[in-house]
Amino acid sequence: MRIGGLASRTGVSVRSLRYYEEQGLLTSTRSAGGQRHYTDAEVERVRFIQRLYAGGLSSQTIADLLPCVDAPSEQNSDAALERMAQEHERLAEHIRDLTRTQEALKELMRVARAHRELHRPRTAA
Repeated sequence: MRIGGLASRTGVSVRSLRYYEEQGLLTSTRSAGGQRHYTDAEVERVRFIQRLYAGGLSSQTIADLLPCVDAPSEQNSDAALERMAQEHERLAEHIRDLTRTQEALKELMRVARAHRELHRPRTAA
């Protein structure tokens, strides 16, 4: 299938697919006229890449992990596990930061509500 077909089947823009190829995340064959052609296997690969992006991974991190998917070996698995452990810690720290921010906002909301109550016009009974 051509790049437009892959974009349609995966919901990913043609521009993103070209970027994936530039980053070494996706490969295609080329026709004599230079058009990209993909197999059905690339549909699942693009979906997998999208899940990794949605998980907060960068294109470089994804590129580091793909050898474990493409050519499983002890060496590739060890390297992927180390990289995933690093990403896991990075995401854990980000979650801790978000939780602190959430708690700060919660406190600000409490203060704002209290201030609003103190300054609310009193209605006569």
